[in-house]
Amino acid sequence: MANVNYLLFESAVGFSLFEVVHQADTVGLELPEVKDALKSLDKFGKMVQLRSFNPWTSATHGLEAINLISEGIMPDYLKQTLELNLPQTSGKKSKIVLGVVDKRLAGEISAAFPGVQCEAADTSEVVAALLRGIRVHVDKLLKGLQEGDINRAQLGLGHAYSRAKVKFSVHKNDNHIMQGIATLDALDKGINQGAMRVREWYGWHFPELIRIVSDNGTYAKLVLAIGNKTTLTDDSVDDLANILNQDQDKAEAIVQAAKVSMGQDISETDLNMVKNLAANVSKMADYRRILAEFLDQKMSDVAPNLQVILGTPVAARLISHAGSLTNLAKYPASTLQILGAEKALFRALKTKGATPKYGLLYQSTFIGRAGPKVKGRISRYLANKCSIASRIDNFSEHPTKRFGEVMREQLEQRLEWYAKGTKPMKNSEAMDKAIKAILEEGGGDLEIDNEEIAHPAAPKSDKKEKKDKKEKKKDKEEKVEKKEKKEKKDKKRKSLAEDVEMVDVSAADGEHKKKKKRKSVAAE
Repeated sequence: MANVNYLLFESAVGFSLFEVVHQADTVGLELPEVKDALKSLDKFGKMVQLRSFNPWTSATHGLEAINLISEGIMPDYLKQTLELNLPQTSGKKSKIVLGVVDKRLAGEISAAFPGVQCEAADTSEVVAALLRGIRVHVDKLLKGLQEGDINRAQLGLGHAYSRAKVKFSVHKNDNHIMQGIATLDALDKGINQGAMRVREWYGWHFPELIRIVSDNGTYAKLVLAIGNKTTLTDDSVDDLANILNQDQDKAEAIVQAAKVSMGQDISETDLNMVKNLAANVSKMADYRRILAEFLDQKMSDVAPNLQVILGTPVAARLISHAGSLTNLAKYPASTLQILGAEKALFRALKTKGATPKYGLLYQSTFIGRAGPKVKGRISRYLANKCSIASRIDNFSEHPTKRFGEVMREQLEQRLEWYAKGTKPMKNSEAMDKAIKAILEEGGGDLEIDNEEIAHPAAPKSDKKEKKDKKEKKKDKEEKVEKKEKKEKKDKKRKSLAEDVEMVDVSAADGEHKKKKKRKSVAAE
């Protein structure tokens, strides 16, 4: 590895450039003497020398620079710093080796400065060790700083960077969707377990109620309303009907079942315990209903197209599994298709078996309605549409559900095509239909360059066409020449091979004649 000439150190107070005066090789880094030298300021100060220190002009300036560096982009301020302080070289004969922390930033600097070769801390142990030493002694190496300045700057910049990362639009925030769907799944589990306990516990007293009412939340409310079954009379029908959404038949069936019930009697203390459990289950069921309505509304604001295609629960689970709507929009359709089936995928790759066709998408109604032979095909098609919908939702200023409605119509037609063979709508027709619907509504949700629509791109000029023709002609001529040269070389090789074979044959014939002559002489 080439010797490192300079080190770029990004700190919370600014950019600093150090010149490497002395360095140990990769093997020498493991020596105790070298490790002690990196920890000691007196010894480490002889290894590096400060070449330039450029502090931030303001806290906002520092935050902008750190945001760019975190994305692997070189700020203009850093570019100016390197231009002023690094020696100017063309890079043809020799290059300057610059050590940096981030691998992506190293690529940006190498592209901008041809004479600079960047070594990242991830790929070079020497660079990592030297930058570690600078980080330990940065308070003393950077001049003009007081004690505690860097710690205060790190704290302030860290808080500002974190705040900038978690900033979101109040109306368009997918974090609440992820928390909501996780809470909904937990509530479902809790309601099912609690309702099972209530049914089993109260079933000893009134076992016939389970056959009449199947819904968990409604069952818990009826337990609270009925209490002891012996208190039920014909006058209780109206009260029970209010709980059962005015279903008089079920209410009368409950009263009649209570009169001839085979259940055992229950004490007041035991009944109070059952009621307390039923009250908790009922509250959870009510909150689950409120949360489901909230999720519907939130999904219609954040990802309306994805919601129209998959429905609220499946779309919310996809966003939650991906981590955010932005992450989901970045996934290709093939990844989105098997999202949620990672274990099955890696098991199939390990055992060289069949890979899964779907993950969370299996919960969609489209895959359930498809035939067994076309489930994989409809899953792939559904993943394509979901990928497009997620990108439209994520990158639109004011997302609309018109695209999702058209793509859902395409999915319905695709199912019919698999079943009956009817021709489905083309993608271009579907997009035109969605754009037309948006424009008819007012076009506020979609910005379109009407000039490009009314006036298509002008054809190429005659000069450009002639130029293209000449270039094509040249390419053809070059290909023909290469082909002819190759054929000539092949002919030469074949002729040489034939000459060698003829020489071998003639030599063998001569030896054969000599042997015959010797035999005849010996016979005489």
